[in-house]
Parts: sequence; structure tokens; C-alpha cells
Amino acid sequence: MTQVAEAVYSGGVLKPTTPLQLRESQVVRIIVEPVEAVGSEDRAAALERLKSGIDRMNFVSTGSYPTRDNRRRSL
Repeated sequence: MTQVAEAVYSGGVLKPTTPLQLRESQVVRIIVEPVEAVGSEDRAAALERLKSGIDRMNFVSTGSYPTRDNRRRSL
């Protein structure tokens, strides 16, 4: 089961800010990603970049949609 939690690094140890559902001495894999305070201006700029990128993707559906029978056959 994957869990996502924030932790504080103090004295060479990562200390989760919330309890984790782990057995004692359980080995886990961690990926460390610093949590930065993001201002509303940064979020607005990131959202505009995302929308612009989506607009440039030009997703276009060609052909007809599959019928219910065709979808069932593909299962």
C-alpha cells in the first residue's frame, strides 16, 4: 500500500508529521521531495503554462465511438 506523508528532517532523521501504517522495523522505499511554500502568483503562472500546453496538444478524435457491443467484445 502506498502512503504519501509529509515529514520534518531534524537531527539527521525524517520525522513524519502524521502516523504511518507500518509494522515495526518494516523496510520501505522513500522519495524525498522538498515542500516549498508556493505563492498564489506562482500557482497562477503554473496553471497558465499547463493550460497553454494542453491547448498546443491538439487532441482530436477521429472516427465513430465504439458501440456497446463492440466494447463488450474487447473485454
